[in-house]
Amino acid sequence: MPIAKRQMALTADLVAAAARVVEDLGPSPGAVYMTDEDYEIAIRDALAKGPKGDVWLFAYGSLLWKPACETAESWRATVYGWHRAFCIRVARFRGTPERNGLMMGLDRGGQCHGMIFRLPAAQIHESLDKLFRRELVVKTSPNMPRWLPARTVNGDVRVVAFVVNQQSPHYSGQLELEAVADVLSTAAGHWGSCAEYLQQTVAHLEELGIRDRNLWRLQAMVAERIIRERERLSGSDVGTGCTSQF
Repeated sequence: MPIAKRQMALTADLVAAAARVVEDLGPSPGAVYMTDEDYEIAIRDALAKGPKGDVWLFAYGSLLWKPACETAESWRATVYGWHRAFCIRVARFRGTPERNGLMMGLDRGGQCHGMIFRLPAAQIHESLDKLFRRELVVKTSPNMPRWLPARTVNGDVRVVAFVVNQQSPHYSGQLELEAVADVLSTAAGHWGSCAEYLQQTVAHLEELGIRDRNLWRLQAMVAERIIRERERLSGSDVGTGCTSQF
């Protein structure tokens, strides 16, 4: 039987309440960005290490709701030895230099339930180019492509996944959920807020019937913080004639 969807505490209204307009200030000072040649080398190396024939991509976060390329087929899948976690600090996209955001990565330990997508055979290079340009931005990248075995109802499949590079200066290490919730409830960049990123990911996991205990707790914690801040600002506006912009 299908799993009944649960009502999220982090609603679209709360995400909208936490939104703010952020200007893209461009590349961060000192950041070294990937070049066209770098992407060609990365794609060639990845294909050389992968299986012959079909190329499958493992999606566990934003790729579930904002795919970077076309896909031909999808299956539920689990990878072992890895788990999704907010462990990549960003000063751009969904954060700023003054208020860094956090993005999800596939970090060591545990297991991760997600989806695998088969890339169209005639578009493999084009698809990987789009994926790599989205996931690999700077050197040393906090993400790196790696072939992993994925367990499906149709048997094991080798898939390409973007896992966390723990040697990257953008890797945050393992953070307590309280600390993660503090960041996700306030950080935003020109791509949008971290609260939106979390809400969209959890909502799509629910649609797929995939339960992630930590993310479910996290969305409730972020919702609580947004409500508390909204109430604080509303209270401070009493008698001033001001309207909260939070």
